[in-house]
Amino acid sequence: MSTAYVIVTIVAAAAVLIASGVDVFRAQWVRDNMRSYGIPEWTLMPLAVIKVAGAVGLLVGLAIPSLGLAAAICLVLYFIGAIITILRARGYGDLAYPMPYLALAAASAVLFVLA
Repeated sequence: MSTAYVIVTIVAAAAVLIASGVDVFRAQWVRDNMRSYGIPEWTLMPLAVIKVAGAVGLLVGLAIPSLGLAAAICLVLYFIGAIITILRARGYGDLAYPMPYLALAAASAVLFVLA
């Protein structure tokens, strides 16, 4: 297990946990964005739970590597779904929000495979 993998995975997990916290506390800008994407506000909590599960999976993956890879792949798919949702709603100005999370999750998966 490389140092780069460990660092990127911890940063990715922390970032995703912070993003899920924003969902849990239902920040007004998040609710406004969800409405503009055509997504019901009640989905904020389930989406936050999915992100928390992914972040925890990344961290547990430091001890159980296959779980970490699965979590990274699932987070990549989650954030690709977020990007597709934004594109469908033509919210092009909001595309920058999920990109760093996608990049971190993808970097964790790639560094795992390379390690």
